[in-house]
Amino acid sequence: MNTEAILNYRNEAYKHLTTELLPFWETRCIDAVHGGYITHFDKDGNDSGEDEKSLIAQTRNLYTFSAAHRAGYGDGRYAAIAKHGVNFLVNRMWDTAHGGFYWMMDREGNVKIDEKIVYGHSFAIYSLSEYTLATGDPIGLEYAEKVFDLLQKHATDTNHGGYFEMFHRNWELKGEGPAGGDRKTLDAHMHLMEAFTTLYEASGKQLHRRKLTEIIELLVHKIMHPVHGTGIPQFWADWTVAPQIKFDIIWGWDRFSEDGFKSAAEDNTSYGHNVEFAWLLMHALDVADIPYAHYGDQLRKSFSHAVDHGVDWEFGGVFVEGSHDGPVYDREKEFWQQAEVLIGFLDAYRIYADEKYLQAYASTHRFVFDKMIQHEVGEWLPLLTRQGEPIWTHMSHSWKINYHTVRAMVQSIIRMDKILAE
Repeated sequence: MNTEAILNYRNEAYKHLTTELLPFWETRCIDAVHGGYITHFDKDGNDSGEDEKSLIAQTRNLYTFSAAHRAGYGDGRYAAIAKHGVNFLVNRMWDTAHGGFYWMMDREGNVKIDEKIVYGHSFAIYSLSEYTLATGDPIGLEYAEKVFDLLQKHATDTNHGGYFEMFHRNWELKGEGPAGGDRKTLDAHMHLMEAFTTLYEASGKQLHRRKLTEIIELLVHKIMHPVHGTGIPQFWADWTVAPQIKFDIIWGWDRFSEDGFKSAAEDNTSYGHNVEFAWLLMHALDVADIPYAHYGDQLRKSFSHAVDHGVDWEFGGVFVEGSHDGPVYDREKEFWQQAEVLIGFLDAYRIYADEKYLQAYASTHRFVFDKMIQHEVGEWLPLLTRQGEPIWTHMSHSWKINYHTVRAMVQSIIRMDKILAE
């Protein structure tokens, strides 16, 4: 029964990926006039016209086409699309005076925001390393290593560990509060783990492996809850828990209250982040050749908390966030959490052979394919009610692009193939 069900899920994912999702982006994203990618599309898939090219959207789009090419899709076309994005990053977004990438350009490639944000640079390392792994072109790894070196020089907190995240153009640390200079986040450090994993895979350098294992230790022992193993969103520089506020430059402003604070700010965790962290940790351990058992307790807690508290067994899918010890705070369904738990629940089922993870995958898969995917357009809706009614309807902007959706399909297919082979 499981074999037949998984094969059906696999075929459904493959069809969506190859006939809807990748074609949506291949036919729309290339800016043939100014270079780089167009990343803003309305509910019908039309260019919505925002005059911006953000570091986060450019690098995530680069990752998507690099990873899709590496996974065997596109018959070489996706390598060319990836190269197009690398050229814009290196020739237009790179700051030749101070190093690093600008946070925001306009469509023509003029600088709009010159600040250096570590979150964006984590995706620069990730996507550029993936590009070299996918194509063999050394320029990706060259610039990934340059960014890595800049972070070690300017962003490392040599006192408390980890990385500061918000900088001016010249890598001078920004101020307190919404400027973000006195905070550290789960989000940035999790994506640095993801980035260092792919960087080490591409370079094979022991320095990169050492920094990868260092940030794994920090995430597990400083950032994840000591009892529940769930992610804590924001910290002060010394790793004491800080109220979760919105930053001047960060995503998700419209998910905060009007005063800029999250409700239950110091007792709130994201089910999607917890599962994403767990499967990214497993991948990092694979690349670094470290047994899962070394972090077995953390992995089980991350997966179990999401299944026990985050899955909506009535309507399908996974909730946005809740407390560390159980109650759900936000019962809406956001696209990226669904995408990440699809991958993670398959990993958990593959490793632990516990039916609850396959049931959680099935619940989320059905919600995504029946409610979230706009099949006639090709992409996913960004935000739905618990029952699956649309709240936001755009197909893409700087913070809602193809990184989560395409990766979910590519990586889910890889995992289902492994399960079916076993």
